[in-house]
Order: sequence, then structure tokens, then C-alpha cells
Amino acid sequence: MPYNPIAHLSRHLAWYGIVVKKVRFELDDEKDRENQQKHHVSFAEAQHAFLDPRRIIADDIAHSAQEDRLYCIGHVGDGMMTVRFTYRGNVISIYGAG
Repeated sequence: MPYNPIAHLSRHLAWYGIVVKKVRFELDDEKDRENQQKHHVSFAEAQHAFLDPRRIIADDIAHSAQEDRLYCIGHVGDGMMTVRFTYRGNVISIYGAG
């Protein structure tokens, strides 16, 4: 069975010290296309930042007026990636990455 990062994340993501058992990603196709044009990173690739055991999750206080927005900073491949996302229930909605 091939490695599935989303399934791995669903089982092992520690969220502010609390283990979340059922997490899924919600990806907006249009925002994904725009992000790939601007930053040359797909949201599918950006999901891997959440698998970094040393990732940092931080509040995006500059853009959190309507809803809580967060950053995930983690290693992807040979580099670091910053992923901008919201978290509702057990759904991670990525809206930017680079």
C-alpha cells in the first residue's frame, strides 16, 4: 500500500498538544491554481508541512478578524514551507502556501 500523507496526518497530528484522530484537508481548486502560479507550490505539496514533527503552528494575528487563521511552518523536501490555513472542526482549509 503506498504511503498516504493525509492518512498519516489523520492518525498522528498533534494539535496544540492534543491528538486529533480524524483530520482532513479541504482544498479550493481555484486558490490552489492561483497559489501555484504565484508561489509555484501546490496545496497537495503544502500538506506535507503538517507532517514535520518539528513544525510550528502560529496564529496569523494580522488576518484573523473574521475567523482564526494560522500558519504551519515545516520542512517539505529540502526546504521550509509556510502554509496559511484555517481549522474548523477537524478540517484544515489551506488558502495559501509558499
